Amino acid sequence: MEFIFFTKLILPLLILTILLAALITRTDAYSAFVSGGKEGLQMAAELLPFLVGMMAAISVLRSSGLLLFITDLIAPLFVYFSVPAELFPLFLTRPISGTAALSITADLTHTFGPEHMISRLAAVIQGSTDTTLYILTVYFGAIGIKKMGRALAVGLLADLTGMILAVIITVWYFQNIWS
Repeated sequence: MEFIFFTKLILPLLILTILLAALITRTDAYSAFVSGGKEGLQMAAELLPFLVGMMAAISVLRSSGLLLFITDLIAPLFVYFSVPAELFPLFLTRPISGTAALSITADLTHTFGPEHMISRLAAVIQGSTDTTLYILTVYFGAIGIKKMGRALAVGLLADLTGMILAVIITVWYFQNIWS
């Protein structure tokens, strides 16, 4: 009961601390807040073209059937390593789009149920990886970085490592915990 009461006070105490710090340092907190909001809107306006371009590219990839073609092409490799082929679209889309990957994860969970190993694997993969191409396109583009080859290689390697370890650890955990 005491913990719940404390958690409800965290945000008001944080705001009070910020206002007290502004008072002590004689800073105009309202002007600083408005200035920060203005900068945030400017940054959002600068990110919008990159975001629209990335979303259009993702839409073309899914609509053209290229994603399905690549899935069918590489699926035998997944079967060889005893990884469910149903996860392959998630492996492909996760580095590109968080929204697309989340919809695939939701569809897998709806199809197989939350207790099924495929759903568990999808959830852990979703949490163990990031949207590398999205991050590079939007954020690097917004600040003007043109050469992102090494960052792309490192990001995709980190995604691959996260996916492999997600499968290994999830299978190990749920086979050992329930046996």
